Amino acid sequence: AGSFQEAGVIQRAYNLNFPLHAVTASSAQCPAWSAFSVSSPAVVLETAEDRPEAVVVRLYEAHGSTVVAWLQTSLPVKEAMLCNLLEQPTAGGCLPLEQRGVRLSFTPFHVLSILLVLRQ
Repeated sequence: AGSFQEAGVIQRAYNLNFPLHAVTASSAQCPAWSAFSVSSPAVVLETAEDRPEAVVVRLYEAHGSTVVAWLQTSLPVKEAMLCNLLEQPTAGGCLPLEQRGVRLSFTPFHVLSILLVLRQ
């Protein structure tokens, strides 16, 4: 019901096309854990790629809106910076690390790539 944004079409499409895979584990209880979260349903975290001592995260705005979103991670990040689609840091692209995570601004359908340098 409602618009595709209100109906959660994008999330449901990802759930259909990329289902969770269950893995048998020991009987010990494991706490729930997530490497990343994004504060806005309009922003989709498309991929996170491992690199030596860093992770590149690619996100896009999917609702055709202008939005500010917070990218949060449980990884030990020491530096965050914008990079181009070739994953090279852009000039003046340093992003401040705040208590809520990294603040990102999106215009309609905008793609952002973020290089997260990890503490060793």
